Amino acid sequence: MDITEQWSIAEVSRSVGVTSRTLRYYESIALLQPSHVGANGLRFYGVAELARLHRILSLRELGLSLDAIKATLSDELTLEDAIRAHLALLEEDQQRITRCINVTKHTLVSMRNGETMSVKELFAAFDPNKHEREVRQRWGDAAWERSVSGDGSLSESEKNARHQRDVRINQALRNAAESGIAPDTEAFQQLIAEHYLWVKDYWGGRAPTSDEYRGLAELYVADPRFSDVYGGQENAKTLRTAMGLWAQIHLS
Repeated sequence: MDITEQWSIAEVSRSVGVTSRTLRYYESIALLQPSHVGANGLRFYGVAELARLHRILSLRELGLSLDAIKATLSDELTLEDAIRAHLALLEEDQQRITRCINVTKHTLVSMRNGETMSVKELFAAFDPNKHEREVRQRWGDAAWERSVSGDGSLSESEKNARHQRDVRINQALRNAAESGIAPDTEAFQQLIAEHYLWVKDYWGGRAPTSDEYRGLAELYVADPRFSDVYGGQENAKTLRTAMGLWAQIHLS
């Protein structure tokens, strides 16, 4: 391989199997910078950048978060320490899942035997704070505190209304993606506008920037916990396109 050779972002995307949006997102979080940017804004990558991308994708295969990968590649964290920390998180999740399985089995047996269970026992398998660590790491302590304080100030009827709105918005987006309508249609873009305001509300009233909103769209595709909400990765990709178009018009 010629060390002076350069590849455009489209060539890298096509050869490696990583979308150009993902590469731009990596650039926005300072994880992978192009070797240079042409006068027309076209990104180019050299051998060094491709080597770094190979390491990034290899670490992603191990399940490491982008923050952990970034720390590892910048020598803030050794690979061994990063994997050890990731293993600790997996073990925590394993313990939580095992606990939930046991509680759920107990609930099922109790219901079959006609035993009366308290509300606390019925909902013992649910952990309301299970996403705390991830929210703090991804968006900061303030975001978590706003989320907790916001939920805590709501009445039961307000919480129910909020939950119904969550379900309605997500279901509408899923229906739109599955219907086959183009992401740039007025109907789809109106749903995205509502989705943006919904995200803003969950961010404590702080409006996501264009990069942040596009990054969220990338997360919808990359993380099955999100893509499953919208019926799978293909639907999430359609949603990503619609969100990107909306951001280009309203947030650029």
